[in-house]
Amino acid sequence: MRTTYITATIIALLLAAWLASGVLGSKDTPNPASLAEQNREQSRVEEEAAPTKVRVSVLQATPQQRLIKVRGKTENKRTVDVKVELAGTIVTRPVDRGSLVAKGDLLCQLSVEDRQASLSEAQAALAQAQIEYSGALSLKEKGYNSDTAIAGAKARLAAAEANISRRTLDLQKIAVRAPFGGIVEDVHQEIGDYVSPGANCATVVDMDPMLLVGRVSERDVINLSIGQLATGYLRNGASVTGPVTFIGQLTDPTTRTYAVEIELANPDRSLRSGITTEIHIPVETVLAQKISPALISLDDAGEIGIRTVNENNVVEFHHIDILADASDGIWVHGLPNRAGVITVGQELVTAGERVDPVFQNNGSLKAETLPEPAEAKLVSPRTTLSSANAQPI
Repeated sequence: MRTTYITATIIALLLAAWLASGVLGSKDTPNPASLAEQNREQSRVEEEAAPTKVRVSVLQATPQQRLIKVRGKTENKRTVDVKVELAGTIVTRPVDRGSLVAKGDLLCQLSVEDRQASLSEAQAALAQAQIEYSGALSLKEKGYNSDTAIAGAKARLAAAEANISRRTLDLQKIAVRAPFGGIVEDVHQEIGDYVSPGANCATVVDMDPMLLVGRVSERDVINLSIGQLATGYLRNGASVTGPVTFIGQLTDPTTRTYAVEIELANPDRSLRSGITTEIHIPVETVLAQKISPALISLDDAGEIGIRTVNENNVVEFHHIDILADASDGIWVHGLPNRAGVITVGQELVTAGERVDPVFQNNGSLKAETLPEPAEAKLVSPRTTLSSANAQPI
C-alpha cells in the first residue's frame, strides 16, 4: 500500500514538472510580428539598401511646328460631260481622248439639215413683217388705221424677230464646243452616229488648278482657316504646296469628319486626279522631344507616359502626347523643357523612388533651361508635328 502511494506521488510530481516546463518556456518565445510591422520593417530595409542604378539621357525640348496630317487624294476641279442640245447626225469630231482643248474649241458638230432653210424662211417672214408694220404706221398718220391694227402689226414683227433668233441659235447649237480649257478625257460619239438632245459628246476635265481633298476630325477642324498653306506628299515622292480654299461646314454622319480642300497650280498638267496624298497643314509651334518608343510605359490607369529623374534623383512619371513618328524615334509633348529620361532600368523603378542616375554624355539636369517660346501652345493627344526648319515628319 505504501509503495502504491509513493509511485502515485512520483507520477504526480513528474506531470507537474512537465506542465511547468511548457509555461516557463513560452515566456522566452516571441510573438509573431503583425503584417503592419512586417511592412514597416521591409520599408526600413529597402530605404537602407542602395538605390537602383538607372541610365539617364538629358533631353532638351526644342520648338517644333505642329501639323495636322490628313490622308487625302488629288482631284481635278471640274469634270463636265458636254452634251448635244439638238437631234441630228454627227458629221465632225475633231478631238480624241487626251486632246488639249481651249475654251470654245469644237468638240463635235451635227449636220445642218433643214436648219439653214428654216433660217432663210424666218428672214423672209421678218422682211414681210417689217413692211407691214411700216405700212400700218403710214396709214395711221393719214387716219386710215386703228391702234389695234398697229398693235397687231407690231406683234407680228416681234414674233418674226424672235423666230430669227431661234433659228440662228439652232444653227449655232449644231457646233458643240468646250465650255473651258482642259483635256478631253473621253469621247462618246463617232462620225455618223445619230444623237438625240442630251446625248454626251465628250468629257472634258479641267486640270488647272488641281485640288487636294481630304477630311479632318472635329478636334482639328477648329484649328484650320482659309488661306493656310498646306503641303501634300504624293506617292511618287513629290511634294506640292497650296492654300486651303475650302473647309466644310457639315460633318459626315458616319466618320464625324469635315471636308477640306487645298488648291494647287498645275499649269503643265503634271498632276493627275486620284493620286493618294498625305496632307500636312501647319498649325502652331510647340515644344517637343524625340525619344525611342521603347521608353513608353503605362501608369496604373493605363495612360501612356515616360519615367524621368528630377534634380533630387527621384523618379517621376509624366503623361505624354505622341505627336509624330520619325525614322529614328517619336516626337512627344508633355515632358519638362529639360528632362532626364530614364533609358535603361525604367521598368525596375516606380514614381517616387529615389535612384542612382548615371547620366549619358556627361549630361546634367542642373543646366540652364530654355524659356518656353511665347507662341508655343499645348497640343492635344495624337496630333502631329515637324521641325520648323526641316521636312515635316
